[in-house]
Amino acid sequence: MMVLQAVLVALFIYLGAIGSIVGNTIGWYCLGRPLIASFVTGLIMGDVSTAMAVGVPLQIAYLANVTPGGAVAWDLSYATYVGTFTAIALKNTVTSTEALIGLAFAGAGIGGVIGGTMWNVHYALDVVLNRWAGKIASEGDTKKMWMPNVIGGQAIGFLCRFVPAIIVLLGISAAGEATGGFEIPAWLTTGLTAFGNMMAALGMGIILSFLIKRKVHWAIFMGGFVLATYFGLSSMAIAVVAIVVAVIVYSVIVKKHSDEEVA
Repeated sequence: MMVLQAVLVALFIYLGAIGSIVGNTIGWYCLGRPLIASFVTGLIMGDVSTAMAVGVPLQIAYLANVTPGGAVAWDLSYATYVGTFTAIALKNTVTSTEALIGLAFAGAGIGGVIGGTMWNVHYALDVVLNRWAGKIASEGDTKKMWMPNVIGGQAIGFLCRFVPAIIVLLGISAAGEATGGFEIPAWLTTGLTAFGNMMAALGMGIILSFLIKRKVHWAIFMGGFVLATYFGLSSMAIAVVAIVVAVIVYSVIVKKHSDEEVA
């Protein structure tokens, strides 16, 4: 059963890539997003609750991940699928949610590095496809132009993502079966807990560095934090409060500008 699950997760690791057979919109920007990747992995492994428990911190940590010009230094799709798979496969070795999140980030670290490396291998192998496409173009045979991309590109993409993924996932599943009732030592659990909390906080810090450009933005952020932490408001309630405040502030600014123009 675990082998079949590993195969299916590896297949989605390929589908969630840039330029997969389902395209970037469905692939990289949908199946490749951490929350969706965690949910899909949870469905495959029959443990959606654990998948989402680690998926939310992974999503927060990787919110600031970008691929400028197609450069993939850290493959968040690969990282999330492997990280979530790791957490579910090894969940019996830890006793707290925080340590479970740490396991997910440890697995994600392995997956992210492998994914980034395989992208570089993919790019290198694409040189062959460029020469193939160039030859077809020089011959003027437009009916064959689809072949380098659809046949060659997808074959290379599948081999560079599915094959390494299945090896890693089978290794993780074997480790999960071997540990059985084994419990990770307390000192390692503490380390995993700290690591998991730190990564989520780091991701949020990176996002804030992009969003906060003025001192007043800190006041807005802290206002939302107070509403969530001390008043216990839900995200929807905070969003409604934010909209009301934004409308009031906008109205005041518009009225001020109108008064200045009249004056």
